[in-house]
Amino acid sequence: MKKTGNKARLVGINHVALEVGDLEAALAFYGELFDFTLRGRGHGMAFIDMGDQFIALAEGRSQPPDEHRHFGLVVDDRSALRSRLEKLSVTILPGRGLDFLDPWGNHIQVVEYRNIQFTKAGHVLRGMDMTHLYKNDQALQELRDKDMAPPAASKNEREKAKN
Repeated sequence: MKKTGNKARLVGINHVALEVGDLEAALAFYGELFDFTLRGRGHGMAFIDMGDQFIALAEGRSQPPDEHRHFGLVVDDRSALRSRLEKLSVTILPGRGLDFLDPWGNHIQVVEYRNIQFTKAGHVLRGMDMTHLYKNDQALQELRDKDMAPPAASKNEREKAKN
């Protein structure tokens, strides 16, 4: 997709900020769900690292639980997360995917890396120790249709590249 005018083009998302009631409780909650590194802390804030992106947790949520407003997280293993959510009795929302509410009412939708177009650069995956991740055929086709497919990105393509 080429630039067609004098408008800025969206490139990606650097971070998402979530308001929570209690920062320490939020870090404990998300620590029960995800393996993460804390990027840093500030007054009333903590930053969860996701490679070249991050989630900012900020104390001070005062609004009611989200309904339609949500953000999407990408994970390496959605079924493992579903199991953790069920074990912790977290509210899983009805639907065909995996959506849940955190204790402060933030609506989080979860997708698995291999099933979507979103792609981390190889050097970022290496830094995250996630070079085993791959795209399924449908996600690769969607990327090919946009002329954005990474080389040897599917499990089958990686196996062929080894031989």
